[in-house]
Amino acid sequence: MLTTTLFVGSSVLLFCYFLQRTISTEKRHAGVLEESVAEGLAEPPTLHPVIIEDRCIGCGACVEACPEGEILGLIGGKAQLIDASHCIGHGACKTACPMDGIQLVFGTATRGVDIPFVQPNFETNVPGVFIAGELGGMGLIRNAFEQGRQAVESIRELDGIGDNSNRLDLVVIGAGPAGFAASLAAKQRGLRFVTLEQDTLGGTVANYPRGKIVMTAPGVLPIIGKVRFKETTKEALMAFFRNAEQKSGIKINYRERVDEIRPVDRGFEVRSTKQAYFTRAVLLAIGRRGTPRKLGVPGEESTKVAYGLVDPPEFRDRKVLVVGGGDSALEAAASLAEESGTHVTISHRSGGFNRAKQKNRARVQDLIEAKRIDVLLESNVRAIHPDHVELEHFGESRKVANNQVIICAGGILPTRFLEGIGVQVETKHGTE
Repeated sequence: MLTTTLFVGSSVLLFCYFLQRTISTEKRHAGVLEESVAEGLAEPPTLHPVIIEDRCIGCGACVEACPEGEILGLIGGKAQLIDASHCIGHGACKTACPMDGIQLVFGTATRGVDIPFVQPNFETNVPGVFIAGELGGMGLIRNAFEQGRQAVESIRELDGIGDNSNRLDLVVIGAGPAGFAASLAAKQRGLRFVTLEQDTLGGTVANYPRGKIVMTAPGVLPIIGKVRFKETTKEALMAFFRNAEQKSGIKINYRERVDEIRPVDRGFEVRSTKQAYFTRAVLLAIGRRGTPRKLGVPGEESTKVAYGLVDPPEFRDRKVLVVGGGDSALEAAASLAEESGTHVTISHRSGGFNRAKQKNRARVQDLIEAKRIDVLLESNVRAIHPDHVELEHFGESRKVANNQVIICAGGILPTRFLEGIGVQVETKHGTE
């Protein structure tokens, strides 16, 4: 009898403990969601999960699976996306759900995302033209590696691969993570290929500011094997890429931009700034930024204007205007302001930095309080002069002494380039 009483008592205590923990967790998750909505951060930037409510059993497997922390939470016994601005589309939540109750989608009902049409085998609506990596909406380095590899496996299945000595099997365009992995896979599989890169190895990664933390997860590169780091800096990742390039012996044609791709006789002619290539297939791994978005103001063609920050010490002891209000703008402004003697002004057309991550906003706020950064919200650049910038601020003209302008206004998806090839571009509003 005593044993039964002790067992029942222990069970009740255990039940009460788990009930209290569940209530506390749900309260915390509701607070995160409320804060995200209040700060205007409820719109996910890229691929993100949508919970199929009638399938969700509230087990929390998706919450635990996310490597970025509590991006998903449990509220009212159901999973919800509570920290949308930090979701970067891992997809681990979908894999973990035992009820197949999660869809991964692009865009929302209020914010569309332009995505090229890509089939599960990475082929576009144009037979023989494939897309992998960021251009297709998948920005994670690990996933870009895998997509580049898988795209080459699909290309190997095309008829005509390997049977025409007068034609390449594949032209890879871009040497970022997806293009680099695809190049390694093509070499490993013995394809006749060439890789063209208009800039340098690493793609978008190469243009990150020095010291920027690059979030990755362990992945696999053909020929090289496992990529074991989980979190590393831009410099370490670039060193890894260069070492892998040397070790594998692959050849990448740098500083060679592709101007045109047109179909010819069961293949394609790829025209670059240097020559023409005839190939059976094309893999586009060019990223989503395309052309940097410009302001369209007088003086923007000046040499003092740049569209990204690579080396903050280069601007030491200078007055720098950073234009923009997203994460790239705030990261650039903070990196510059932390340099000795550099003073930074941020011009942003909106009334706050609602689309930037909290850690970046906090970093900038600390520098504002230290009088290293000035912020001009609801301002627009009207003209760029050799020694100053003319702004409109709350409807009035204002001059700001200036040595350098860095514009972080995002990039324009290379829609015209894609449409010139015939690739369809779809606007996704919360659809797969």
